[in-house]
Amino acid sequence: MTNDDTVGRLTTAPLGTGGPEVGVQGLGCMGMSFAYGPTDAGEARATLERALELGVTLYDTADAYGDGENERFLSPFFKAHRDEVVVATKFGLAIPPEEPTRRIIRNDAFYVRQAVEASLGRLDLDVIDLYYMHRRDVNVPIEETVGVMADLVREGKVRRLGLSEVTGPELRAAQAVHPIAAVQSEWSLFSRDIEAAVVPAARELGVALVPYSPLGRGFLTGSFANADQDLAAGDFRRRQPRFTGANATANAALLAPIRTVAETHGATLGQIALAWVQQQAVVHDLLAIPIPGTRRRSRVEENTAATRIVLGERDMALLDPIAAKVAGTRYADMRFASAGRE
Repeated sequence: MTNDDTVGRLTTAPLGTGGPEVGVQGLGCMGMSFAYGPTDAGEARATLERALELGVTLYDTADAYGDGENERFLSPFFKAHRDEVVVATKFGLAIPPEEPTRRIIRNDAFYVRQAVEASLGRLDLDVIDLYYMHRRDVNVPIEETVGVMADLVREGKVRRLGLSEVTGPELRAAQAVHPIAAVQSEWSLFSRDIEAAVVPAARELGVALVPYSPLGRGFLTGSFANADQDLAAGDFRRRQPRFTGANATANAALLAPIRTVAETHGATLGQIALAWVQQQAVVHDLLAIPIPGTRRRSRVEENTAATRIVLGERDMALLDPIAAKVAGTRYADMRFASAGRE
């Protein structure tokens, strides 16, 4: 791995048909101020700057990350580099005032308009580059929600539209209302359900795939083996079925082939997990811009270096069986994933 920017800077690709050029790897910013336990704000800010130096230009947040606190945290960086970055945020996970730890899904027109104004205020920006529907409320027709989002584009509050955790048919229905630039869904060595319908739809429609949690929320890096034992009390991964109890033990054993491939390439486990996503996108013939999350400069250097690793057929054959053996669901409440609606 090198810090020489003439060697290490990312190449670029368009974010969807006709979209802006962005670095081929983005940055998930949630953990900088939310969900993953205590954080060092100074190191997180330095990580943002280092990512930009390395060619990362797509930065991902959401209004639900700390009830808007993540957007506020990122605002000074976005404003300082407004012409260099693509700002992505999301709406759709509302916080009931009476239950601040709970999330409910809302896609109604009133809420969308309320949410975009609140995000613009927290970000202190005039326009959001990429605005996602964070989760799908099945009680609201997707055509209605995307219609309101399209109005935001016409009004100059949003530049491009995205969807997160939707099915293939939902993506097609949305695209019929307004062009969709990107679909954000979990895609990793542990999570491949989108390959059945979402990936083919995105490929056909020219929509970019933005894989979140390509590192399996850190589990694929080997940085923890059991959330209950290894992570802080406030870390939300302690509530995810794959990372606790017998599931965690079973899933930790699945890292063995990743270690084998990593040794072959002189790479880390995380780099192989990211290289797999890149190569899997090539296999499916579509553009993918993964957004691994980190709040440390050393990690963003490691992650971006993974874009220079090319996995061969033998590597992919070793890694291919992993997902089918994973124990536990992605979420305790699968309403927050698209898989159950396919």
